[in-house]
Amino acid sequence: MHKFWVSMVAGASVLFSSQLMAEDTSSAVEAEKIKPLPFEEIRRFTEVFDRIKKAYVEPVSDKQLLEDAVRGMLGGLDPHSTYLAPDEYSELQVQTSGQFGGVGIEISQEEGVIRVITPIDDTPAMAAGIKAGDLIIKIDGKIIQSIGIEAAISLMRGKPGSEIILSVVRGENSKAFDVTLKRALINVTSIRSRFLEPGLGYIRISQFQHQTASDLNKVLKKMQQDVPLSGLVLDLRNNPGGVLRGAVDVTDAFIDNGVIVSTKGRLASSQMSFEATQTMSVDGIPIVVLINGGSASASEIVAGALQDSKRAIVMGTSSFGKGSVQTVLQLSEERAIKLTTARYFTPSGRSIQAKGIDPDIVVVQARVKERGTSGAIKEKDLNGHLLNDEQAPDAVSSISLLETDFQLYEALNLLKGLVLVKSSKL
Repeated sequence: MHKFWVSMVAGASVLFSSQLMAEDTSSAVEAEKIKPLPFEEIRRFTEVFDRIKKAYVEPVSDKQLLEDAVRGMLGGLDPHSTYLAPDEYSELQVQTSGQFGGVGIEISQEEGVIRVITPIDDTPAMAAGIKAGDLIIKIDGKIIQSIGIEAAISLMRGKPGSEIILSVVRGENSKAFDVTLKRALINVTSIRSRFLEPGLGYIRISQFQHQTASDLNKVLKKMQQDVPLSGLVLDLRNNPGGVLRGAVDVTDAFIDNGVIVSTKGRLASSQMSFEATQTMSVDGIPIVVLINGGSASASEIVAGALQDSKRAIVMGTSSFGKGSVQTVLQLSEERAIKLTTARYFTPSGRSIQAKGIDPDIVVVQARVKERGTSGAIKEKDLNGHLLNDEQAPDAVSSISLLETDFQLYEALNLLKGLVLVKSSKL
């Protein structure tokens, strides 16, 4: 029986058979010209190993030195490849369960610094005002530079109800400030929805899980039962990614043909292409996709596919640019490696890696305030005023959006225009 392992830590994931991976690796080695072992480098390694054993201030076990060597070997490849010791591998399995004790942030490591990709909705981090782009320099007073992303995650995880202090730097030349958070049981709800105006729907996907596409289909069905959808805003801002299959199936809900995403790597099993089926959850309505610098990996796959297929207009700011596939390969019952094995490509062949998705319409998040007011009172300002027969009680007013979410306000305006243009052609 083949065993399958999946990485859901730093963005979109892909399933591999460990047996096929071994076969692919053997084939790749045979296909390449066999080169002699670099004896000079091996000699240097053994010399360093010997000197550490003899001269380091404290005794170090051979096992520890060799594990550190493996960790360094993987860490030197890219920010997402890493060695998973027993505690780290156990932590990975906790993360893939979708429920854990922590503060609720997705992080990345850049040049030894821990950067916030995004706070997760309805978590202590979101409530405390942690923002995408923040740098975390200390955890509970401990400097964390260059400790590794897995170690930083481990420090931030803990028993629900326990407190943690993060030292944060926001913006260039800014001073660090402390944020005290109380850990909670993090249950990530991947989809939220509402109507912005009658017929104009809003769906936010906070990350891609195994059940995200199924949840999306249920939400779309319910929304169309309440009020037939004439347009949709799909909000992928600050979505750090998740399961590859979830991203593929979400895209498939909106298109009925063509490639959604392809992956390319050195191994035969990493050469994959996912195509849309003919079944769609919603057909023909205008769609505006919102992205920003916190939109990574799986969310970039969805945005890129809908953009390339001309199915949606992408608005916001450029996405994060994580276009690589990580595969978790088990070494033993307790240990594994998380290895980058392929790159993602959009339907048109664009690589997402280190570039991201550029929006069709650039809209930077801004705070807009009214310059002045005439002071005139209107009927809608009176307490207990009657609703218009066509006014949805739960709809969000445009003025409210203008004050709280400028990007969504602009997306709604664009969606209105697209709906008007579409209706005028009927």
